[in-house]
Amino acid sequence: MQTLVTILVLAPLLAAIIAGLFGRRIGNVASQAVTTGALILSCALGWYTFSQWTWGHMEAFTVNLLPFIHVGNFVSNWSVRIDALSSVMLIVVTTVSALVHIYSWGYMAEDDSKPRFFAYLSLFTFAMLALVTAADFMQLFFGWEGVGLASYLLIGFWFKKSTASAAAIKAFVVNRVGDFGFALGIMTVFWAYGTINFHDLFQMIAASAPRTWQFAGHTFPLVDIACFLLFIGAMGKSAQFFLHTWLPDAMEGPTPVSALIHAATMVTAGVYMLCLLSPMFEYAPVAKNIVTVIGAITALFAATVGLTQNDIKRVIAYSTCSQLGYMFFAAGVGAYQAAMFHLFTHAFFKALLFLGAGSVIHGMHHEQDMRKYGALAKLLPVTFIAMTIGTIAITGLGFPPLHLGFAGFYSKDTIIEAAYAAGTHNGVAMFAWVIGVLVAGLTSFYSWRLAFFTFNGTARWGHDDHHAADHGHDAHAAHGHDDHAHAETHDEPLPDDAHGAHGHDDHGHGHGHDHKPHESPWVMLFPLIALSIGAVFAGFVFTDFFVGHHQQEFWRGAIYNAPTNHVLHEAHEVPELVKWSPLVASILGLAIAVWVYLIKGNERLGAALAARNGPLYVFFYNKWFFDELYQATFVRAAKFLGDLFWKGGDQKLIDGLGPDGVSAVSYEVGRRTGKLQSGYLYHYAFVMLLGVAGLLTFALYAFR
Repeated sequence: MQTLVTILVLAPLLAAIIAGLFGRRIGNVASQAVTTGALILSCALGWYTFSQWTWGHMEAFTVNLLPFIHVGNFVSNWSVRIDALSSVMLIVVTTVSALVHIYSWGYMAEDDSKPRFFAYLSLFTFAMLALVTAADFMQLFFGWEGVGLASYLLIGFWFKKSTASAAAIKAFVVNRVGDFGFALGIMTVFWAYGTINFHDLFQMIAASAPRTWQFAGHTFPLVDIACFLLFIGAMGKSAQFFLHTWLPDAMEGPTPVSALIHAATMVTAGVYMLCLLSPMFEYAPVAKNIVTVIGAITALFAATVGLTQNDIKRVIAYSTCSQLGYMFFAAGVGAYQAAMFHLFTHAFFKALLFLGAGSVIHGMHHEQDMRKYGALAKLLPVTFIAMTIGTIAITGLGFPPLHLGFAGFYSKDTIIEAAYAAGTHNGVAMFAWVIGVLVAGLTSFYSWRLAFFTFNGTARWGHDDHHAADHGHDAHAAHGHDDHAHAETHDEPLPDDAHGAHGHDDHGHGHGHDHKPHESPWVMLFPLIALSIGAVFAGFVFTDFFVGHHQQEFWRGAIYNAPTNHVLHEAHEVPELVKWSPLVASILGLAIAVWVYLIKGNERLGAALAARNGPLYVFFYNKWFFDELYQATFVRAAKFLGDLFWKGGDQKLIDGLGPDGVSAVSYEVGRRTGKLQSGYLYHYAFVMLLGVAGLLTFALYAFR
């Protein structure tokens, strides 16, 4: 078993090296085959490992591969840790990544940099696998930074497109802010406990929980400080409130990248880390409350923004951000198992929605603006069915009395019920419950809005309709007030790397919008069908293992609940009204979406509401003006300081008084001295005469 899990983790790395270094020699097909084959192998091994853990009663173990850093008491080894948490993450990461690799065979068929793209995908997957199998903070940090690097490469894959390069830099920089806090947290843990190994650390926490730190006359619980700093890292990686601004811009990458990064891997790393560190957070009540509040606000913020976006990928991106908020406040109220359950189910239906959106974009000749879709259900039947399944799953529609529904019904309802149960003795958790129910309604509305906009109503993709959509109703959103919404109305570039080079315009004119939309090839539809199965059955099959009767046997100590934490048990005993509340909210959101976009017709009611340009609409459409706020404060301040130190300090002070100053003086002296060299003989004779006169004067004066 140890050999198998080692192959599982290292196979994508080997494939990335082969495709990245030798891709041009072995060709496109061989590069794609090597990377996809390695991921299918890892996926098969991941499911085998998970099945052995779930039904074979395999015990947790750690494989030490190589020594990494041994300096004094600081000891870190390359390891592969297998327990309930890592086995869940293994199937999530490898399944989505393998399907994304297969999907990319069709989606990137016309791109001329396939080996590079598939190498980046495999490198990203390896870094994520290293992260989720880490046995200590050092390897966790290595994987953490590895997925950050790979996401930078993937988001900016079409580097000739300026918006893609800017989005990649933005994602990298914002994540560095969070990673600074994460690094401080790791340092605090080592300073306080003398180890970074999870197994050794967790055994110390309960006994050392009362330890404090004195600073500036105040006393702070040490474990709270460490957990808060570590949570800052999770905020950046999982795009939580304040550090969320990179997520929508990351849509500039190819759609398979969006599915990989935002469905199951990079953005869920923060949730995984919080659940992994449950033995610490259980003794850090202040940090847990902060997690709860940030998670709830993130869920609300992203859901409100998702209501007004028109780019199909951006709507799903904000949906991801909102669902991550659910996971975070679930962990914050102590329901770590529910957070992991939602992470698990979310991977299926969110990857399904992203890849379904890619299928729509592919069929619509790379058009991403939903206002130019409509009536695609008959033309893209498989994509329509798949995305409808994903929409039902994410909105949590189900039947509480029979406890029957699609994947999201089980996990989202458990989180909301757990928040209510914790809220009976914690006001912060009750705040999260109220937000959770409200966001369930908002999620339903914007999810069905996307579905109705895309697949129902009247066709708006003909040449005349397309032109009208640019200049007609709701055109202010395409041309108007949001300086940072440029990516929303820019199409995803053609995968033939013609972006920029061939000068397609902002709205994709000239890319065949007169042509009839078409269904995607089967190599792209197969992943949709596979993910649809997960979106339908993942919740029903695994609910008892994650949060039900068999949770104790399933988790087997991988998640720790303090003796006072009974929130998951209490969640099953909440009032019936609480159990029905998310479903009622979801049905209400669906009903409003049906009224606005089907019964009344978007051209009349939906467009009229948007065209009214009310303050709430403008506020939500401009993403609560966070980009503008950060631009006016942090970005301008950083630019001012950079210019001050560069132009004032470096150029004028250091260079001016240093090498540039010395060279300037030398040049001026040489220039003035050079004027004495006139080339006329009588000038030189005159100077010689002056010299002789000077020497004679000196001799007469010296020897008198």
